[in-house]
Amino acid sequence: MSLPKIRGWLTFLVGIVIIGSTLYFTYNIFTGKSAIPQIFKSTELELQDSTQGETAGLEGELQRMLSEQIKGLIPFESMTKFANLAVWTIGAWILIFGGSKISELGIKLISVPSHQES
Repeated sequence: MSLPKIRGWLTFLVGIVIIGSTLYFTYNIFTGKSAIPQIFKSTELELQDSTQGETAGLEGELQRMLSEQIKGLIPFESMTKFANLAVWTIGAWILIFGGSKISELGIKLISVPSHQES
């Protein structure tokens, strides 16, 4: 076997390993066997009244009730989990795309006819 064919097979296998490992890690994340990579962290922000004296009455109470209702509708933790899953999905897509291009290059190297002199 010639050197370009060996390089082609190695390149092809590297691409397949990249694709396979990405799919394996993604499967583990979406089935709950592995934790989601934490790119965004959930830190709850406390709203502070800049004008405590002026809005301490009914407006302050209304603002507090509205912020509690919004927290109840859309929990902040679920938004960060969704953002982390979205970022992982985009990253996995990039890795799979790159792995397919690497494998494609390996296939091209394998299929190149070797010019051996007699």
